[in-house]
Amino acid sequence: MNSRLITLALGTFTIGIDAFVTAGLVTPVSKDLGVSTSAAGQLVTVFALSYAILSPVLATATARLSRKRVLLIALSLFVLGNVVTALAGAFGLVLASRVIAAAGASMYTPNATAVAAALTAPERRGRAISVVIGGLTVATALGVPIGSWIGGSFSWRATLWLVAALGAVALISVAAIVPAVHLPAPARLRDRLMPLRDTTIATGLLHAVLLFGGMFTVYTYLAAAMHPATGDSTGRFTILLWVYGFTAVVGSTLGGRLVDRLGSRKIMPFTLIGAIVVLALVQASGQHFPTAIAWCIAFGIPGWIWAVAQQHRLVELSPQGSPLLLGLNASAQYFGIALGGAAGGLGVQWWGAGSLGWIGAILVVVSLGLLTLSFHDSARGTAGAAADIALTRAEAA
Repeated sequence: MNSRLITLALGTFTIGIDAFVTAGLVTPVSKDLGVSTSAAGQLVTVFALSYAILSPVLATATARLSRKRVLLIALSLFVLGNVVTALAGAFGLVLASRVIAAAGASMYTPNATAVAAALTAPERRGRAISVVIGGLTVATALGVPIGSWIGGSFSWRATLWLVAALGAVALISVAAIVPAVHLPAPARLRDRLMPLRDTTIATGLLHAVLLFGGMFTVYTYLAAAMHPATGDSTGRFTILLWVYGFTAVVGSTLGGRLVDRLGSRKIMPFTLIGAIVVLALVQASGQHFPTAIAWCIAFGIPGWIWAVAQQHRLVELSPQGSPLLLGLNASAQYFGIALGGAAGGLGVQWWGAGSLGWIGAILVVVSLGLLTLSFHDSARGTAGAAADIALTRAEAA
């Protein structure tokens, strides 16, 4: 496999661990820093919200730089943020350092994907992109359980040091292996946000916010939701994360095949219905360890199939403007992660962990309604025009 792609995937793997492992560190962080479980869960919210907001802003600020330079700046910020998190003794400083790490992550992932496509022949670009994005999936399957086990068995700070070390390796590798690449991109924030003027795209992205919000209402506080089944056993909870992670890989692979065979329009409503059912069953399933394992298997399937179908649909809506749409989709997903962290925190504080599944399910029900509305709008045949106009302006500049 191309060493450049492996290098870029190492970066997304590291960022994936940092983005998702916090859900497994909520309990250790809350005990060490003397804050509530719901407060510790806001580490997920702060990281995700910062990523979502900063991604288009920083992309605009770095539009005229070579993509290699942007990747190096991104990884430098990411490593710095994690080092500060690992050293911080106050909860406020931990939250602030999550903003720094998120700034780096928001710059790295979309640019790594774009560079992978630019360095690969057209007939192999899909596979190149899948390798880079696969770093996030592998992080879910391998890195997150390992990081959570380290955090529970030793210290949550040790997990952050591991992430910082991996980020430093990725930084050195990018500097040594990835060539300088210049790509056309809108230099104005207004142009980057222009696709949101298209009602089909705006509705489709909003449904993504709510779907991720529903899923991460539970995932962020999974340790609390599964506590009856795991007790205080770090090993049992790590097993659940392993099961979910490997199922996510299966779901992602299955999603690609289903979308190629049936199309994203037929797949997406069923993934949301499946997510609603799974979320509604989390409390009942979390009472015993065998049923908790079965629930984690089911939890890993619909969301990852949806992720493939969503990106496929956005490319279909606007092939020319797909780079902008995929960037906005990433922001939408992280807005959803932030929403889930906040909604789950309120649920745990007000009604207890038993409320998480129903809160998540309600958010996904609304998401399903918005998806249906988005499908209705796209039938008119006008979707994607705003994205095409924005990218044309970038190329002209």
